[in-house]
Amino acid sequence: MKICLTGDLHHASLRTGNQAHADRSEIDIAADYTRTLARAGVKVTYFVSGRAMEEEWPSLQSICANPNVELGGHNYSCFTPPLAHRIYKKVVGSYNGPAFVQRRDCLRTIDAIEKRTGRRIRAFRNHMYMHGPGTEAVLASCGIEVCSDGVRAASRGPEWHEGGLFNLPLNVIPDHEHLYHAERTREWVDAWQRRYRFSDDFGSLSYEVEEWTDLVISQLHANAERGALSTMIIHPITLYLCDRFRAFERILDVLSRAETLFVSEALAALATRRAA
Repeated sequence: MKICLTGDLHHASLRTGNQAHADRSEIDIAADYTRTLARAGVKVTYFVSGRAMEEEWPSLQSICANPNVELGGHNYSCFTPPLAHRIYKKVVGSYNGPAFVQRRDCLRTIDAIEKRTGRRIRAFRNHMYMHGPGTEAVLASCGIEVCSDGVRAASRGPEWHEGGLFNLPLNVIPDHEHLYHAERTREWVDAWQRRYRFSDDFGSLSYEVEEWTDLVISQLHANAERGALSTMIIHPITLYLCDRFRAFERILDVLSRAETLFVSEALAALATRRAA
């Protein structure tokens, strides 16, 4: 069983719903989660916002120094202010903005990470998986080799895109948009569904954390049986808000017995298979 475990880390000044419901900062929660993964020998790729690197470096430093952590980019300010991006969507057909805006955002994020860690990132995930026409080409022009946007249950691993990089969609049910937690009560989710009619490759339903955990473990085993690399996302703050990571212990048991790969290592594994 081969698994790419990923997570997204956001700056506190973004003021997400999760952050508003937590009694600790998102980065501090992620630091505890990272130590748990490291003790179990589990690798993780974190997609980190540029502003988090600039504004919360003292808290992020221990995470970035952990040898079980790979860093990727997660936009600079996570598409704020949102009004500008809604205008971009109407005018150019991409919430991410025109190519020059996307390129500037990507390079700012790359620079923020490299200045503090000395690492040149190879992987990227747009906030909320937002993706527009030309996004692959823009990211590739900035030196990004793999983008992990989107959800595609049938994915088997990295997929080459003519824009010049690999896409690595999630093929295990995501956490945030499929879990009841924080402001996402049953009533809130019902109203949200009526307004936006959300659905992805795993449907439109949200679950209590124990039921969601059952689905995750089942899908990890199903992907292994069909010879697919599992690519999954866990936001540390989301699982913390659900039940202080109690259900996650069952997922960790599976991860600790699997071969976990950084996102960049998935590309190396693909190249090895092609050469063979």
